[in-house]
Amino acid sequence: MAINSASGMDDFGYKESLDRSLGKFASFAAGVSYISILTGTFQLFYVGFGNAGPGYLWSWPMVFVGQLCVALCFMELAAKYPVAGSVYNWAKLLGRRVVGWSAGWLMLTASIVTLSAVVLALQLNLPRIWSGFQIIGDGSGSNDYATNAVLLGAILIAITTTINALGVRLMAMINSSGVFIELIAAVLIAVILAANITRGPEVFFSTNGYGAGESGGYLGAFLVASLASGYVMYGFDTASSLGEETVEPRRTAPKAILRAILASFVIGGAILVFAVMAAPDLEDPALATPEGSLQSIVEAVMWGPLGTIFLICIVIAVIVCSLAVHTAAIRLTFAMARDNALPFGESLAKVHPRTQTPVVPAVTIGVLAILILVVNIGQPQIFTVLTSIAIIMIYLAYLMVTGPLLAKRLRGEWPPRDLKPGGYFTMGKWGLPINILAVLWGVGMAVNLAWPREAIYGTPWYNTWGAFVYIGGILGLGLLWYAVKGRRHIGTLSSHASTGDERSPA
Repeated sequence: MAINSASGMDDFGYKESLDRSLGKFASFAAGVSYISILTGTFQLFYVGFGNAGPGYLWSWPMVFVGQLCVALCFMELAAKYPVAGSVYNWAKLLGRRVVGWSAGWLMLTASIVTLSAVVLALQLNLPRIWSGFQIIGDGSGSNDYATNAVLLGAILIAITTTINALGVRLMAMINSSGVFIELIAAVLIAVILAANITRGPEVFFSTNGYGAGESGGYLGAFLVASLASGYVMYGFDTASSLGEETVEPRRTAPKAILRAILASFVIGGAILVFAVMAAPDLEDPALATPEGSLQSIVEAVMWGPLGTIFLICIVIAVIVCSLAVHTAAIRLTFAMARDNALPFGESLAKVHPRTQTPVVPAVTIGVLAILILVVNIGQPQIFTVLTSIAIIMIYLAYLMVTGPLLAKRLRGEWPPRDLKPGGYFTMGKWGLPINILAVLWGVGMAVNLAWPREAIYGTPWYNTWGAFVYIGGILGLGLLWYAVKGRRHIGTLSSHASTGDERSPA
């Protein structure tokens, strides 16, 4: 078991069972593809611009600073605990077992819903490239758009399921190639938009009439619009969730997290800023609709077939984003299952002997995501609510890590002494203030995201208050299983325990 000892998995009570083959770029690509500059910014631009106009872009650096504080905390944890299902394991090791389980449960359910939401972005782009991608109807029927989106999304989920089932090397090769294309395309889009600007930066320093006559004025409109940025800049922890499959993860994962969030902020911000400055008509109502959004600006300033080429790059970004979300959800499922912290734990934790991949979680998550997609056909508002609260659940799961970490700092128990001698990342004296900011940011953003707004969540009341109703239901259902069965059975499965005991303390 020399490999296992060198990998450090013995320290966590687990056998080495996954394929440790990911390099530095593959680790970085995992975080970038989850954030996905070309998916999130293009899919959600209409939410920000439609509610607060050009000024909504000030939320981009605001969200970056807050999430950077969270990312820095995660970097320390990735250096100390490079294990699969990072958020679950970190919360479990830092706090009480129920906190770790709750973080994992929220993160897992949110990841499955997020996968369903991301694949819907194909509908925003594929029919623009070729009308033949509008397979169901011609787009004029009341359900043509939603039904076709579900069909395209289901096909993509089937593809990501197959890729993930065939092994992490294939996933990493496809993901890294896609991210390379995405980054090149994103930079070129920013450059071309910058070459076609028609107005100056003063457009970002005016309310431009947005928020007038509304409750809370422009501040209220801005807080709603900031959801567009908050919905994009997360998922950087994916690099650490693949820690058991990364070469030298204690050094590689922290750097990958930082590079992923920095690259996404700089390149994504450049696209958003130059798009507003280059838009032919900021009064165009299409900019505030999902069908128009940022894509219509790109198409307007690109010449010849270039617009189509960049739309193809956006589709590639959607594909690798979906792949990364699916991959992260699989690792989280595997991590919880080998602790017997999920129903059917033994089956979900089984690793295929040839591909060294958890195949059952890949298929299970794919099936569940497709079933959730079907809701979008008849109840698109409920689906919108579900996708919105999925983001809130991820922010809450992050809080269940940064909160216990802060408690350890205040008790003088962090950082551990063994972080420094090995040269691994630590924030040093900046750790406490940054951790405090990370917790305050998490609480503030969770409240802003969950605030009952008809403009976001719609009606009736159970949708308006959906963040509390649905999250309460999801968490309550999970805690019921935990109280009745889970808490008495949680412990490392014998098939994964490095000690060979039937159960090792989780």
